[in-house]
Amino acid sequence: MDRELTVATELAEWASQRIRRPRDTDEVREKATPADIVTDTDEAVESYVREVLRREFPEYGIEGEEYGVHEGAAGAPHWVIDPVDGTTNYAHGIGWCSFSLGLATPEGKPLLGVVADPWRGEIFSAVKGGGAHLNGRPIQAAAHSSLTGHTFLTEWAAHAHWPGMDDLLRELAARHCTVRVMGSTALSLVQVAAGRATAAAIGEFHPVDALPPLLIATEAGAVAIPELPPYDTPLLLVAPGVAEEATALWQKTVVR
Repeated sequence: MDRELTVATELAEWASQRIRRPRDTDEVREKATPADIVTDTDEAVESYVREVLRREFPEYGIEGEEYGVHEGAAGAPHWVIDPVDGTTNYAHGIGWCSFSLGLATPEGKPLLGVVADPWRGEIFSAVKGGGAHLNGRPIQAAAHSSLTGHTFLTEWAAHAHWPGMDDLLRELAARHCTVRVMGSTALSLVQVAAGRATAAAIGEFHPVDALPPLLIATEAGAVAIPELPPYDTPLLLVAPGVAEEATALWQKTVVR
């Protein structure tokens, strides 16, 4: 995985620079709904990343947010790309979006993950079995023993609440656990890996933006519930010391 990680990290650095360019001429277009948008930058980043990946790893498949699936050779792993995760934030000048790139087995199990925060100059990375890193330095999930007094990150399902979300937020509030909705799935989930958030949850797991941070967080010692969700189902990432408390709460409010 050394070569794959090197290429993925170089692409994350390039994407971060591209995302930070002035947006004066960046056209914003609607996709499926008014809350689902794409910009020229989304398309330009994914096009370039695909070009490099197909040149460097011609047998590997590719699945991207903007340009769909390119089938690889039988039995080969495939890349997952979200060129700008948090496009709404990006398009409105809010500095909380990310570039996400991962590699998975044909069965969808994560092998490598990279998430870049262009605005803070941070690149989170992990290779299966190799631990998690932030700008090359090892990171670990928080050592907290309770949700109380700590931070819980989550995201809408596009513009809407997801089933169980309101009940979960009420229970967290009762525990004096501070919830934040930031606007980028990948960037929110890796905060658990860095120990900044005690837990994070999404209502709809999509590999293009959630598989890389899932690997990074678990390699940092976080617990994933479930270990690998089916597509479009909820995911909870939590620091190991609060796994029992968070699992009980998750089962009470979301998994019924």
